[in-house]
Amino acid sequence: MARKGVAGGKAGQTHSITEAEQGKYHYVYSAFSEPVLRVDPGAVIVAETHDAFEGAIQNETDKPSEILNFPYLNPQNGPIYINGAQKGDCLAVYIHSVVPRGPQPRGTTVIMPEFGGLVPTADTALLTAPLPEKVRKLNVDKDEGIVWNDRITLPYEPFIGTIGTAPEIEAISSLVPDYYGGNMDLPDVAPGAVVYLPVNTEGAYLFLGDCHAAQGDGELCGVAVEHPTVTTVQVDLIKGWTIRSPRLENDTFYMTVGSSRPMEDAARGAYRELIRWLAADFGFDEIDAYMLLTQCGRIRLGNMVDPKYTLGASILKSIAGSPR
Repeated sequence: MARKGVAGGKAGQTHSITEAEQGKYHYVYSAFSEPVLRVDPGAVIVAETHDAFEGAIQNETDKPSEILNFPYLNPQNGPIYINGAQKGDCLAVYIHSVVPRGPQPRGTTVIMPEFGGLVPTADTALLTAPLPEKVRKLNVDKDEGIVWNDRITLPYEPFIGTIGTAPEIEAISSLVPDYYGGNMDLPDVAPGAVVYLPVNTEGAYLFLGDCHAAQGDGELCGVAVEHPTVTTVQVDLIKGWTIRSPRLENDTFYMTVGSSRPMEDAARGAYRELIRWLAADFGFDEIDAYMLLTQCGRIRLGNMVDPKYTLGASILKSIAGSPR
């Protein structure tokens, strides 16, 4: 990986967060909640996550507007306090696995009033009437995939939709992505990746949840295949590596993440941080990196439905080389 933390990637003690151990799930990112765990760098954490609705939608006949209490969506496990983390450090989260939870795992996707990429919303106010509400319940199997209908079976491609550290002073809805991470809905936050998150306050206060079984670029109708999981991550600490916003790497590429509105500002933020990363750690001249990314940079649309949009800018490792 690009950087080694205090534990150097070595696994430490394993901790669990079952539903009972979690108790109250959280709907804001902040440092004002009592940590559910306090761990050392290197700790492995096995968390029982809920779906985005905390299991409230049970049947395809349910009406989300009558059941859900918006904005109480995206319940988060945590916070997890990382011993030794200080403002200006970086938290590295290695994603080991995301597997469906339950004796008969099911996923849920819905259409809700005034929510989605092709409908009027509170942020995009139109006189057009909302679409009819609809719920789909789908069988989810990590090996056999997700049965959409008798013709289409989607592959099980799980990832963590919402993950981040606490802001320094604010308490921000778990629906909102920003510099601390949050509801990025970025499919690359998947097993095999390491996510780098800025530490904004002592202890970092890691939150995670909202795992998806499948999602296309943009999360178009606003709701992926949401499902409860057992998610395993390992946390590490990189002292003194100060980053402005989340970063990610896997076996193939390095990525930086921008969340903003309008969408082009999210792209600009992501690409700017990628240029700065290449300059600071890979020996590139900034202007040369700017020109190079114009030719080979890739942009990934995480979400186009949340209060802020998320895009990931990336470069192949075969082109960037290794950090110096």
